[in-house]
Amino acid sequence: MGGEVTLATFILIHGAFHGGWCWDKVKPILEQNGNTVVAPDLPSHGADRTSIADVTLALYSDRICEVLEQQSEKVILVGHSLGGLSITQAADERPDDIGLLVYLTAFLLKNGESRLSVREREPSGSLLPPYMEMFPEDGYVTVKEEGLKPTFYHDCSDEDVAWAKSKLGKQALNPMGAPLATSDHKFGGVRRVYIECLQDRTLVPEFQKQMYTDLPCEKVISMDTSHSPFMSAPKELANHLMSLPSL
Repeated sequence: MGGEVTLATFILIHGAFHGGWCWDKVKPILEQNGNTVVAPDLPSHGADRTSIADVTLALYSDRICEVLEQQSEKVILVGHSLGGLSITQAADERPDDIGLLVYLTAFLLKNGESRLSVREREPSGSLLPPYMEMFPEDGYVTVKEEGLKPTFYHDCSDEDVAWAKSKLGKQALNPMGAPLATSDHKFGGVRRVYIECLQDRTLVPEFQKQMYTDLPCEKVISMDTSHSPFMSAPKELANHLMSLPSL
């Protein structure tokens, strides 16, 4: 019994500016160990060609729900950063399809809250705001190139940072201002785990802790990494994820 490994289906959801590509180091490790893994591009991210003007939180959730419908078993649904909002909303739409929600240094917010609405209670310390470039008339935000390594990737190799820079895109503003619509008997009934990143300079550890304290999780896992452990510590992250089916 002691050596048995429980296999799972993992759906990996990226955060702002990224695409499914950000999981490229984690996905093969999970698959080599017998798991099923899907890392989709959300609308207007990665290879998806949806117009950024059409992007909403509901559209993000719809894309995740489409992936959930295609699976033959309950999944472990992982969301990174802003992807936390997407997985929360999807969990309220299809709670019976999800065995576990995993928030990887991600926004874990309550019904009616949005990324923008919680800014006033966000602790200081994030390095990201000075590097943000807002284009409200066009409905998106970007991050200045010189801010990418210090904010997202300070513990990643220069090669990996260059690779990420070549793939990062614009982030639609609409999903950041959209309030979550969740209920206790749907989203609230799905088990959840939080993976905190203790060197995060974007979503600072104090804020991560505030969120998983306000909405308690079954387990909190700590990683001593930046905001992007899928690049800087993929094996460690994969091992944490593979430990979860036995919870």
